[in-house]
Amino acid sequence: MPTMKALITYLTFALLLLDHHAVAKPRQEIIVSTANQRMYFYEDGIRRATYPVSTSKFGIGSGNRSFRTPAGLLQIEKKVGGRMQEGTVFKALRPTGEILAPNTPGRDPIVTRVLCLGGMEAGNRNAGARCIYIHGTPQERLIGRPASYGCIRMKSRDIVRLFERVDLGALVLVTPEPVRSTLVGVSYSR
Repeated sequence: MPTMKALITYLTFALLLLDHHAVAKPRQEIIVSTANQRMYFYEDGIRRATYPVSTSKFGIGSGNRSFRTPAGLLQIEKKVGGRMQEGTVFKALRPTGEILAPNTPGRDPIVTRVLCLGGMEAGNRNAGARCIYIHGTPQERLIGRPASYGCIRMKSRDIVRLFERVDLGALVLVTPEPVRSTLVGVSYSR
């Protein structure tokens, strides 16, 4: 017969194991193809969504003040705006109180939701300091072609959907290569 201490240790381990399985989250990845101007959202290797995006009109790069979209592996470090109304304007990651409709003329602020990105490679580690985000834009008519100043822009309804699904720490790969989705994952066209 096991001792009381051994039984308590076993039960504690079993509860921890059950708790771990109860809160286990799917592995999430986002691939952004600047060639396609598309974002592909994956959970456990299965494509769950595709969104049109707008990356930098100045191309790919990580130089300070380059206004380019950094390539390589990044991750989501912060989520901002979870309960705000679509079209909410953000300045310095704080809501200003202003709400903009899609395609409001003459305006190009960050709106709706913000996913702050941090670089994970030597060439893009400055992404956080450069304020590189995935965010909503009122300039929705430009989505699908390069038009940003470094960030990855999305339509407000799309960033809301992504924001609700994606977790902190999710990996984001920005590639200049075209991506074609397959049933079992992604392949890069050369």
